[in-house]
Amino acid sequence: MIASMTGFAAITRPIAGGTLTFEIKSVNSRFLDLVFRFPDELRELEMPLRELLAKQLSRGKVECRAGWSINTAETNETLDANRLQALQRLAHEVQSVFTESRGLSTADVLRWPGVVQTAALDWPALLPQYQTMAAEAIQGLKEARTREGSRLAELIQERTAAMRVLVAKAEPLIPAAQQAFADKAHAKLIEVIGSADDERIRQELTLYAVRTDVAEELGRLKVHLDEVDRVVSANGQAGKRLDFLMQELNREANTLGSKSVSAEVSGIAMELKLLIEQIREQVQNIE
Repeated sequence: MIASMTGFAAITRPIAGGTLTFEIKSVNSRFLDLVFRFPDELRELEMPLRELLAKQLSRGKVECRAGWSINTAETNETLDANRLQALQRLAHEVQSVFTESRGLSTADVLRWPGVVQTAALDWPALLPQYQTMAAEAIQGLKEARTREGSRLAELIQERTAAMRVLVAKAEPLIPAAQQAFADKAHAKLIEVIGSADDERIRQELTLYAVRTDVAEELGRLKVHLDEVDRVVSANGQAGKRLDFLMQELNREANTLGSKSVSAEVSGIAMELKLLIEQIREQVQNIE
């Protein structure tokens, strides 16, 4: 089944004092475009992840984010006594000059850089956890892209079915139009020259049949529609193949419209082009 290039997955892991997070999302792109937004401590994750993603995905702009959040209820925070003493000394010096200045509040002291110390994360020890989370997130992303691809396949197949109905509707209109033209030419010759010149009618009908023969176009439309359904139902990369098929379908629909023998056939050609454009919009999101 085809896969979309759009997807999202997020993994979290609780640790002492906080939570580790890893997110991955992707959108459509002509090629595989990888973006990593990691803290400096996790930069060594980037290269193995780049290699893993290149094996798992073929197209799409993929963005990976890694980080962590603090759980203030569990965080082991302490005060830096040296910083407190230095801040106290500075505050006294300021007040000795500006005697009417307001003293520091408790909140002011706690907000001062470096006064509150939080235990640093042991990034090397956390690296294996992030690697596991990344692998799980990539699998989640692939599953999301597959689910989205399944919905896209249904939309495409609904439209190819509608196009088959239109092609079947157009086929019997051509002989009917040619017969109508023959009857009109026959009547016109009688009106102009007073008799029906069979040779003249045959010549006009031959030229008209050549101009309005769309059997090849209708046949190729059926073949292309069969191929679209086959590609959509198969596994593997399909986006570029489907995009090419949309170009071919549009070419045949344009020719059908240019050879139109009636307003009804022109309307069918227009409806075909609208359905092709709708499929093309969906194809832009397919891997």
